Amino acid sequence: MFHSVNEECGVFGIYYPSYQSDVAKNVYYALYALQHRGQESCGIAVNDDGIIKLEKNIGLVHDVFSAPVLNRLGGGSMAIGHVRCSATDEISQVSYAQPMLVHHVKGSMAIANNGKLTNANELREALELSGAIFQTTSDTEVISYAVTRARLLEDSIEKAVEKAMATLSGAYSMVIMSPRKLIAVRDPNGFRPLCMGKLGDAVIFASESCALASIGAEFVRDIEPGEIVVMGPEGLKSIKTHCGGKNHICVFEYVYFARPDSIIEGRSVHMARRQAGAILAADYPVEADVVIGVPDSGLDAAMGYAEASGIPYGVGFIKNRYIGRTFIQSGQGEREDSVRIKLSVLKSTVAGKRVVMIDDSIVRGTTSRRIVSLVREAGATQVHMRVSSPPFIHPCHFGADVGNEKKLIANSMTVPEIAKMIDADSLAYLSVEGVKSIAADTGCEFCVGCFTGEYPIPPPQKTAQNSYKTKQS
Repeated sequence: MFHSVNEECGVFGIYYPSYQSDVAKNVYYALYALQHRGQESCGIAVNDDGIIKLEKNIGLVHDVFSAPVLNRLGGGSMAIGHVRCSATDEISQVSYAQPMLVHHVKGSMAIANNGKLTNANELREALELSGAIFQTTSDTEVISYAVTRARLLEDSIEKAVEKAMATLSGAYSMVIMSPRKLIAVRDPNGFRPLCMGKLGDAVIFASESCALASIGAEFVRDIEPGEIVVMGPEGLKSIKTHCGGKNHICVFEYVYFARPDSIIEGRSVHMARRQAGAILAADYPVEADVVIGVPDSGLDAAMGYAEASGIPYGVGFIKNRYIGRTFIQSGQGEREDSVRIKLSVLKSTVAGKRVVMIDDSIVRGTTSRRIVSLVREAGATQVHMRVSSPPFIHPCHFGADVGNEKKLIANSMTVPEIAKMIDADSLAYLSVEGVKSIAADTGCEFCVGCFTGEYPIPPPQKTAQNSYKTKQS
């Protein structure tokens, strides 16, 4: 809500053995549950006996999908949905909204993806030189081309996906809908979450388990890294030719991205955040009167800190839930001003007290400084900030818009310098080993590249900018 670190997307898909009049509504409700993963655009594609109908637009789920729009989609046997988040100027372009729909000689295909390729530029260049024409700069369009080209040579959509995966590098958790089948695909490193559920005889795929709960579905399991799961008239099938690698799911899913009521790789997100707070309390104790959390993902960590430290937990902020995200504001000054509109401090909680304030991250530092200022204005005598993740010092290459090093405050300032800059009496971050331990029971190795600069796979190479991105004199 108050950060410039944003998840790229959330995906959902559902397959029924027979026609259902309310299939679009189920996707609609599920996208509501995934709204935290993307607020710029959303879309739903419905398959009615091989005919795929698509509705997508800029805006939140409840704004885009009015009753008339849902009625236009009608019913069908399967559907996929998508919510998208981006911090670029692409957010105002409907062409970047997903699902993306492709028509080719062997039928149609709709695709919804979460993640970012590290070799998108190379793939795109090779496709363009062979005659491909792109409408966007989206990685998802590159993937759709790769799958479509393979489909023209293969006798099934799943074989085409399997072949295309051999050319893809990076992060992708996606659902693909053909005229007869629904497919879930997760990259071999498992950077982004993807799970499977069931609702009666329906099979469901979703970015998070909270989307399953929103429509009364039952969680079955996580999709394995590298796995292709196919649901069609012949039943359920799993293809594991790309499996076998280590699971490097982004650890920030547990810190911030995922909803606290989700279960990812067998670990409760809520409990992982509480554990982060408990570790902070053990490693960086301070004498204080109350512990508060910055909504929303800082709240669970604050509970964990309070419980471990014995300092009372208090509700420090009331959030206005009817205001858009801060980073959409056109300038940093507007982003800082909007914090006061979005957050109100409960003076009765902090006035005259030494406060421990827990937040999930510090990116540029300007928003943190504004929040500390609000707490001081409400009468706090001291503000000690604790952060439930390590310092961001490197960019993310796998789907989260952690900026380049020049925009990351921890890349150029020490912790005491940052504390002074945000006007905190003290500041401490969770260690890299600490953040790995909050979900240690998953058995995952985690991607922590934005904290360490060490990535599970090589980051993308810098390439020359394409001519369509350069103004012509």
